[in-house]
Amino acid sequence: MTSAPSKTLVRIVDRNPTISGAEIASELTPPPQFEHASFESYRPDPDFPSQQAALDRLNAFAGAWRAAQRPGGFFSRKRPARIELPGVYLDGGFGVGKTHLLAALWHVAHGPKYFGTFIEYTALVGALGYAPAVQLLKGARLICIDEFELDDPGDTMLMTRFLGELMAGGTRVAATSNTPPNALGEGRFAAADFLREIHALSSNFETLRIDGLDYRRRATEGHAAALGPDHDVAHTADALAARGHAISLDGFDELIAHLATVHPSKYVKLIDGIEVIALDGVHELTDQNAALRLVAFIDRVYDAEVPIVASGLPLDEVFGGDMMNGGYRKKYLRAMSRMIALTTGELPPHD
Repeated sequence: MTSAPSKTLVRIVDRNPTISGAEIASELTPPPQFEHASFESYRPDPDFPSQQAALDRLNAFAGAWRAAQRPGGFFSRKRPARIELPGVYLDGGFGVGKTHLLAALWHVAHGPKYFGTFIEYTALVGALGYAPAVQLLKGARLICIDEFELDDPGDTMLMTRFLGELMAGGTRVAATSNTPPNALGEGRFAAADFLREIHALSSNFETLRIDGLDYRRRATEGHAAALGPDHDVAHTADALAARGHAISLDGFDELIAHLATVHPSKYVKLIDGIEVIALDGVHELTDQNAALRLVAFIDRVYDAEVPIVASGLPLDEVFGGDMMNGGYRKKYLRAMSRMIALTTGELPPHD
């Protein structure tokens, strides 16, 4: 059982945030790790020329887009460059800098513009409803979608329709798809899968293939850190709070139950202002809905770079039963990698 929190601690389970469509849209920006990502700071590997080629093509894409937005005038010397296709898809294995390039494109684009993961956009539609979500993003000049999920046919069809309406209004789209670090078939290219799943829009996308190795050369071994039996998580949380940190302390079961009562679009507000998350009594999950909610929560925690201290089972071992053999394997592997980083104090850059 979780010890009673002191006055210096907060509990995530006590938070019942509200969030408006405008607030959700305002969160659709690159994570802090990519706040200053640029084409200039991308370092292509000379052993893989496709990285430089992708960088050059995205630069051209951005330049043509900017030119297309500038009205002609007295000093116009030539017609704006023409963008052949309104969409671009960055196709590559893990760790070749796809998210960096996606964020760099977002930074140079003119607004209105949005950047988010596939899950964040589906959460937006789920929170607001389809028509209000389309209306909210209507008129955007650029939408960036990181980690386009290819394992949920329903969500993929929803997003295809959603993007189709926006692109028909002139919105341009840039996307990557999810390639977790320790997934089976790491490094394979997913363009065929992506184009097949968005078949109604596939002719609108130019594919930029990016070969290469994971620039972090990160080992896939290792586990999430967990406090030993001689360490009380409440005592650890109190000690951190005494140092002036903003700490949350929750029982694992209570947190999982609470996540079921909060729409995933609001998860970002559950951790607002929290510097460290403490969890007591982590154990294996056997309910897939609960597991997927935890995945969505961990995504928000990872984006916010909030470390986790936990007792019980290491967090990367919570996905029990046949979950790792099912259709959501990629999502669980991504969450496991992120939970290892969040609990070991080694927050690596995104993909």
